[in-house]
Amino acid sequence: MPRNRLELQRLFRNLTSSGSPAGPQAALYALCVSFFMICLDATVVNVAVPDIRASLGASLDEAVWVNSAYALCYAVPLILAGRLGDRYGPKRIFLTGLAGFTAASLACALAPSASVLIAARAIQGLAAALIAPQTMSLIVHLFPAGRRGRALGIWGAVGGAAMAAGPVIGGLLITWTGWRGIFLVNIPVGIAGWIAAARLLPDWRPAKEHRLDLWGIALSALGLTALIFGVQSGEAYDWGTVAGPVTIPTILTFSVLCLGVFVWWQHRNPREPLLPLRLFHNRNFSAAATAGGAMGAAMGGLFLPLMIYMQSDLGYTPLAAGAATVPLFALSSLCARLAGKWSDTTSPRTLAALGFALLIVGIGSLALLLYPGISLWALMPSLLVAGIGIGLVSAPLAGIATRTLEPSLVGAASGVFNTTRQLGGALGSAATGVLLQAHLGHTPTTATQAALAFPTAMLLIGLACCTVVRPAPPTQTG
Repeated sequence: MPRNRLELQRLFRNLTSSGSPAGPQAALYALCVSFFMICLDATVVNVAVPDIRASLGASLDEAVWVNSAYALCYAVPLILAGRLGDRYGPKRIFLTGLAGFTAASLACALAPSASVLIAARAIQGLAAALIAPQTMSLIVHLFPAGRRGRALGIWGAVGGAAMAAGPVIGGLLITWTGWRGIFLVNIPVGIAGWIAAARLLPDWRPAKEHRLDLWGIALSALGLTALIFGVQSGEAYDWGTVAGPVTIPTILTFSVLCLGVFVWWQHRNPREPLLPLRLFHNRNFSAAATAGGAMGAAMGGLFLPLMIYMQSDLGYTPLAAGAATVPLFALSSLCARLAGKWSDTTSPRTLAALGFALLIVGIGSLALLLYPGISLWALMPSLLVAGIGIGLVSAPLAGIATRTLEPSLVGAASGVFNTTRQLGGALGSAATGVLLQAHLGHTPTTATQAALAFPTAMLLIGLACCTVVRPAPPTQTG
C-alpha cells in the first residue's frame, strides 16, 4: 500500500507539473474547454425543465430552482475565488474547481429527486465560480499585454459559442438520452479538460503568501446571497412575504447592510482585504466593471422578453425559440474573436463603445419593429446587429479591466469583473420581469416593447463608461 501511494503521488506530480511545453496557445485552448462547459451549463438546462418535472415529479418552483441554485452559487463566491487564485495560484484553484464540477455533474445525472438535483446544481455553481476568475487571471499571466487581446477574443468567442449551443445541444441530448444526458456529457469533457489543463497550464504562484480575510468572506457571502436571492425570487413571492416575518424587502435591506459593512471593513482592514479597494482607484478597471454590470443587466433583460414573445405571440416551441437565437450568438462569437485580435492594435475603448452603440441600435430597432404576428425574418437583421455588438464588447472590456493592473490584483479584479456581470444579469432579469408584469393588461407586443426599454437604458450606461476610459498603448504591460 505505501508503494502504491507513492506511485500515485508521483503520477499526480507528473500530471500537474508546471510549464506549458506546447506554448501559451495550447494552454489557452485547454482553458477554453472548461470555460465552454461552465457557460453551457448556465443555459443548457432551460430546455430540460419540462422533462425534469415529468421525470422527478418536481413542482414548477423546484424546477426553477434547478437553474437558480446554479446561478446563485456561481455568482456569490466569485470575488473569493479570484482571491484564492491570488493566494494559492490560479492553476491549483482551476483544477480544484474543474474536478468538483465534473463530480457534481455526475451527481446531477444520478439525482433521484428534485431536492438532490438542486443540491448538486448548487455544488456545480460553486465549482464553476472557482473556474471562471482563473481563466481571466491565467490569460493575463500567459500573454503579454500586446498579445492579450487576441487571447481574450478567443475566450469571449467561446462564451458566445456556449450560449448559442446551449438550447440546441440541450434539445438534442434530451431527445436522444433524456435530461440526464445534459449532465453526463460533462464527465468525459471534464476529465479530458482536467488532464489537458494539468499538463499545459503554467503553475504560476504568488511571490508572497496572501492572507484570507475571513470577516470579508462572511460579510460578502451574506450580502451577495441575500441580494441575489431577493432579486431572483422577488417576482415568485410577489415582492412580499417569504416565510413568517421574512419578506423580500427585509432580505434586500439586510443585503444592503451587509454589503455596506463589508465595504467599511475592506477600508478598515489593516491586513489584506478580500476586495482591495485600490482596484477602484484605477479608472479603467472601475469603468470596465461598471460597463460589464450594465452589459450583464442588458443581456438579462433582453432574452427573457424575447423568448416569451417568440413563444406566446409568434407560436414557437421553446426549442425553436432558442434555436432562432443561434445566428445571433454565432455572429457574436465570430466578432468576439475578431475584436480581441483588433484590440491588440486598435483602442479597446473604441471597439467596446462601437459594440455598445450597435447593441443600442439593434435592440432599439427590434422594439420599434414589433407587431403581432411579425415574421422572424423581419426581426433577424436587428438580432444580427445586436450579435455584432455583443461580440465587440466582451473581449475589449475584459482587456480594459486588467491591462493596467499590477499582477497581484489580477485575481481579485477577475472575481469582481465576473461578479458585476452576474449581478447585472440577475438584476436585469428581475427588472424585466417587473416591467412585463406591469404591462400584463396590454398586448404581448406592447409589454415586450416596454420591457426592452430597460436593456436599452443599461447599454447607454455602458456606452457612457467607455467614454471615461483612459487610452493605453497596446503594448503596455499589465
